[in-house]
Amino acid sequence: MKFLRRRILHLAVHAAVLIVLSLVPLSLTGRNASSQPKTIKIINPYPAGGTADIVARVLGEQIGRAQGVTMIVENRPGAGTVIGTELAARAAPDGGSILITSPAYIINPHLRKLNYDPITSFEPICDLTQSPQVIVVSSGSPYHTMADLVSAARAQPGKLALASTGPASPSQIGIEMLKRDAKIDITYVPYPGNAPTINATLGAHVTAGIANYADVVEHIKAGELRALATASPTRIESLPEVPTVAESGYKELEYELWFGVFAPAKTPPAVISQLAVWYTAAMQVPEVKAKLVVQGLYPVGTCGSAFGELVRKQYEDYGRIIREANIKAE
Repeated sequence: MKFLRRRILHLAVHAAVLIVLSLVPLSLTGRNASSQPKTIKIINPYPAGGTADIVARVLGEQIGRAQGVTMIVENRPGAGTVIGTELAARAAPDGGSILITSPAYIINPHLRKLNYDPITSFEPICDLTQSPQVIVVSSGSPYHTMADLVSAARAQPGKLALASTGPASPSQIGIEMLKRDAKIDITYVPYPGNAPTINATLGAHVTAGIANYADVVEHIKAGELRALATASPTRIESLPEVPTVAESGYKELEYELWFGVFAPAKTPPAVISQLAVWYTAAMQVPEVKAKLVVQGLYPVGTCGSAFGELVRKQYEDYGRIIREANIKAE
């Protein structure tokens, strides 16, 4: 009888262990190692040499060294990121192809008919980096704060011009919100990139411009441009004296320019989790952080459902503003 009781107890314990093991994520047991491709293609819908390309290569190289996989960046620019994004949406959902992109991913669907849906066609992996945006004026400008600029716009309806990369960009959406909530009439001037936006601001062809921190910081240090505020939620570490738009009283202009990675829909959760772990680890390497910060890129590392919630909220918010302001694509 004692032997029988011991035998029953042994079988019960063995069964319990098997149940527990079956509940452990594959990424923790190591059984997903064979399911993760040894070569991963990062599809970049922007031209080579741009910010997304830099982020993809810096982090991809670190993951390759640390995990023994080959990370290949494939640049597929065109149609405002649509060509590369559609290519990624059609890729096999096995972890062998992923997409790196920015808020254009959730803006484009509100402007044109596409063959993918940003919410259902992809699985969010990680928000990798943020690129702070700065509102600047030329050194000869009479405006020293956001309040100065807004007051002047109220006093001279339609006379002031605010430039940024566009049209249909996060900065234009922020400007439209500012115009509506601050009740000002200011002309929005779109440029095809940060460089022409900055040149127009330096030459006082526009009243003010919004551009990437990395593209304006040297002009600010040289005294050629004056920073009024940053559109980011927090101050820029290397420009601690420059307030945020929220601190300046104009939170409606606040937005974040993120760069994140996504996998095609139906990619196994274990593969998504493994990629998130790899990217999170890569962003914590001091040398990697240094390479990104030099480019004006600050590691974030928000992954999985938290990143998905950010994307979904921005998708809904941007869609509403685009409809209300009647923003159109080129």
